[in-house]
Amino acid sequence: MLFSEFRNKEVINIRDCRCLGRVTDFEFDECSGCICKVMIGESNKLVCLFKPDALVTIPYKDIRQIGPDIILVDLK
Repeated sequence: MLFSEFRNKEVINIRDCRCLGRVTDFEFDECSGCICKVMIGESNKLVCLFKPDALVTIPYKDIRQIGPDIILVDLK
C-alpha cells in the first residue's frame, strides 16, 4: 500500500466510534524499517498548521484493522 492511499483513509476509534482525522505522517524504526507510530491530523489542515498539538500520535500496535476506506484503532 502506498502512503498516498493510506493517508486518504479516515481513522476511527472503535471505543467511541469517533473520527480522529486522517493520517498525516509515520514514524519508522530506522533499523527494522517497521512503522512505530502513525500521526493523525484533524480534517482541517489549517488547524494542524497553526496548532501542532492538534496532531494525535497512535502507536502502530493500536491499529486493529486497515480497510479499503477506513482505519480502525483502539484508543483508551
